[in-house]
Amino acid sequence: MSTIPIILLAAGQSRRMRGADKLLQQVDGVPLLRRAAQIALGAGPVIVALPPEPHDRYTALDGLDVQMVPVPDAAEGMNTSLRTALQNLPQDAPAVIVLLADLPELTADDIKKIVHSVEKNKDFKIHRGATQDGKPGHPVAFDRSLFEELRGLSGDEGAQVIVRRHNDTVRLIPLEGDRARLDLDTPEAWADWRAIKQT
Repeated sequence: MSTIPIILLAAGQSRRMRGADKLLQQVDGVPLLRRAAQIALGAGPVIVALPPEPHDRYTALDGLDVQMVPVPDAAEGMNTSLRTALQNLPQDAPAVIVLLADLPELTADDIKKIVHSVEKNKDFKIHRGATQDGKPGHPVAFDRSLFEELRGLSGDEGAQVIVRRHNDTVRLIPLEGDRARLDLDTPEAWADWRAIKQT
């Protein structure tokens, strides 16, 4: 088990789901958020950024050994969630892995590949999951030397600005198929994905 903490970003509002919560959609018989936390726990300690309570996402995580971090101003964007979660990192963390909660096909082995890359390839500051054909995606690991830059982020762009700034020290790790990028943001996307899974 790695000591590299994993931040699971799960405070977003699922606006495109028209009233439904994409992180509570069932995948492999459990809510997507719970599945994401379970696979992350297979690779390291997990910090989950969540909307303020009360919220059904807390119930979805019942019984899991994760640190749940409410984000009071989550509506301000992804970087607010990231900054809030970063406040809960252990002081000796050598790196942090940032993981989106809405990747329904990602596996624990995928996250372990990112961890392995961080541990074995010290010359890189950023280790990033990619599709099988090399398109960058998630998860993304950041060396501790980048923590202050992460804490300074604002808006809703995520950490992409830091990835671009340090593009010469990014290592891409291909993961099977498209699962480093496949997210489902609308009811139609969920219906199409389930139809394909059932064939």
